[in-house]
Amino acid sequence: MNNLSRIAAGLALASSGLFATTASAEVSYNVGYTSEYYYRGILQKSSSGSAGIDYEESGFYAGAWTADVGDGLEVDGYFGYGIETETGFTASLGFTGYYYTGEFDDTYEEVNFGVGYGMFSLGYSVGEWDGFGAGADYDFLELTVTGENGLYGTYGTFGDEIDGDYVELGWGTTISEIDFGIAAIFSSDELSDQTSSSGSPTESEALVFSISKTW
Repeated sequence: MNNLSRIAAGLALASSGLFATTASAEVSYNVGYTSEYYYRGILQKSSSGSAGIDYEESGFYAGAWTADVGDGLEVDGYFGYGIETETGFTASLGFTGYYYTGEFDDTYEEVNFGVGYGMFSLGYSVGEWDGFGAGADYDFLELTVTGENGLYGTYGTFGDEIDGDYVELGWGTTISEIDFGIAAIFSSDELSDQTSSSGSPTESEALVFSISKTW
């Protein structure tokens, strides 16, 4: 059993006593566009379109999502289970795989654990990157604070064999059932695609606009 499997088994056992949610099955679809596709503080592609499908029932969720990354597509698959208590506490356990049809990047697979209460949410992921034959283990921790007026802030940091952190400050709103967003992203030099005049990696800043529709 590899490291990822051991962690998944342990988290599943730890969550076995959590509360069940009300049964209600729902399928939703989404399409979107972003001026620059950033994920965890890392630029994937400028001007990217995306589409996805999600299924939820009795706390169980599963879905797939794809985005244009230039050299082919990123195709993600995920599933998991989440609960919410009457006091507003949330918890979730899941798995996410990131796959690519071209040579843009190699496979990532990770176990995801999340908790939240009120305006605060904390996520922790442990994963493995295939790395075109030179793989690496990593973990990722993120804290998000969300306000009622659509403002949010996220701090995320990588650990283990991958380094780097970032801050994202954004705002989102819905107009006529279409979601609009704007975010400022500040990434450390380990995650940045920008370089100094001497060619060394440097911290980066980006302003990103997005639009999406879910139905």
